[in-house]
Amino acid sequence: MVHPISWSIDLPYYLAALAFGYLVGSIPFGLILTRLAGTQDIRSIGSGNIGATNVLRTGRKSLAAATLLCDILKGTVAVLAMYWLWGRDHSIIAGLGAFLGHLFPLWLRFKGGKGVATYIGVLVGLAATGAQDRLREKQGSISEH
Repeated sequence: MVHPISWSIDLPYYLAALAFGYLVGSIPFGLILTRLAGTQDIRSIGSGNIGATNVLRTGRKSLAAATLLCDILKGTVAVLAMYWLWGRDHSIIAGLGAFLGHLFPLWLRFKGGKGVATYIGVLVGLAATGAQDRLREKQGSISEH
């Protein structure tokens, strides 16, 4: 069922969901992991992006896999956290924020990655929340009979 939005009440929550998603999405895991591993600045090699593909160009497959996993998880975590806290609509907004945060991270002067892994993570989170909603609908229809 579609519910009307009371913008005067809901807008701060939507903005908070967007900001939360953006902050989670803007964590530059490729840069953090390569620095912790003692390799050169990931932005100075290959495409200059902070994503897993560029980390792979360092020759460290384990770092690239960890970057890929972390980038996927940040999209998923943003969606699931907002779904748990405020519901489906806010989780969608948080997913958008996570994607934009990866593309344009404040900490790196708005020069981030391509967002593919984070987008996949957002889709995983939205699929999980959709499945949860579907299960609740089915349980509701079973209990009514």
